[in-house]
Amino acid sequence: MEKRKNIIDELKERGYFEQATFEDELRELFDKEQVTFYIGFDATADSLTIGHFIQIMVMMRMQQHGHRPIALLGGGTTLIGDPSGRTDMRSIMTKETIDHNAQCFYNQFQRFLDFSDGKAIMVNNADWLLDLKFLPFMREIGTHFNVNHMLTLESYKNRLKDGLTFFEFSYMLMQSYDYLILYRKYGCKLQMGGSDQWSNILGGYDLVRKLENDKVYAMTFKLLTTADGQKMGKSMKGAVWLDENKTPPYELFQYIRNVDDRDVEKFLMMLTFLPTEECKRLGALEGEKINEAKEILAYEVTKIIHGKEHADTALATSKALFESGVSSADMTTTEIESSVFEDGIGILDLLTQLGLTKSNGEARRLIQQGGIELNGEKLENFGEVIKVDHFVGDELIIKRGKKIYHRVVPK
Repeated sequence: MEKRKNIIDELKERGYFEQATFEDELRELFDKEQVTFYIGFDATADSLTIGHFIQIMVMMRMQQHGHRPIALLGGGTTLIGDPSGRTDMRSIMTKETIDHNAQCFYNQFQRFLDFSDGKAIMVNNADWLLDLKFLPFMREIGTHFNVNHMLTLESYKNRLKDGLTFFEFSYMLMQSYDYLILYRKYGCKLQMGGSDQWSNILGGYDLVRKLENDKVYAMTFKLLTTADGQKMGKSMKGAVWLDENKTPPYELFQYIRNVDDRDVEKFLMMLTFLPTEECKRLGALEGEKINEAKEILAYEVTKIIHGKEHADTALATSKALFESGVSSADMTTTEIESSVFEDGIGILDLLTQLGLTKSNGEARRLIQQGGIELNGEKLENFGEVIKVDHFVGDELIIKRGKKIYHRVVPK
């Protein structure tokens, strides 16, 4: 039987790996024992985003190799805010908002990691940060951080010109303390995160080594960027969320479906579990065939995030739209009570209610002129009554003319 790859080799092969401390030692550790590791997530919104999905994929792969993830919710550190990569201070959020956001993260993580029998752990650093006493903390932790060194780090340098508060300056101490707590409580020996977190992660790595005199490690992976060097995860509407109520499955599907041709292989490797050779084969397709690869990419990502049923619906809807020459990652969506479609609603009333026409008379004329399509099929009967069976999955796509289209979903 062929020996399974070391997880470091897999992370490199799939394009995640950026750098690690004592890589050879860490490789040996992965081979001989279950490694408990953690990744932190500051609760700055009420949903994770597609940008977080890289970190989630890494955690899933690590767990598949038998290692134990800790998803650390930043209920405490979010009160401060990470200055890394910022030119201004993060908005101060209330504890109630942060607690709500952390709970939303907790619910979403249940979809991706197996928390049964201690196979994964989820903790909130508010549990140990909020009750810290300043002088004891600074005596135990602050004495191990050199201010001159911290001021040379990129995470602080770009803020010095416009002013860096001591409040933000303490972020690294708090994040480092997280590593120490997780080491002491769970035997955590590895912190992972995006490449922009390297200096923060090293702070915790150094602290644990100093105070516990043990070998622990740090690893970062590449950020999810497009071929143009931009961080992936922004649409015309803003962030692309993993919450289906904020970014519906179809919108996520279309967003992924519309990536640049140059990004297809990279995203297949990093955002799906398709075999490496299949990712390379699909990524090498050219011309019109690359659209087949994009469709597979969008389907696989949607399936992991929202499940097979939503992925099937998104694929069917997308096919209907593309066959009619329409594609958009930012379709206007309206929710209507499902009872309306159980009884049925006339198409004229529906078009006017959605604002696609100003009156039923205009709607009738538009249909008679062949200007309305339902799920890619031209509507000819202005007396049509729209019911549940008109929907593809849980969506009805209405197209007016050549460019205006609207999605209706029941609630």
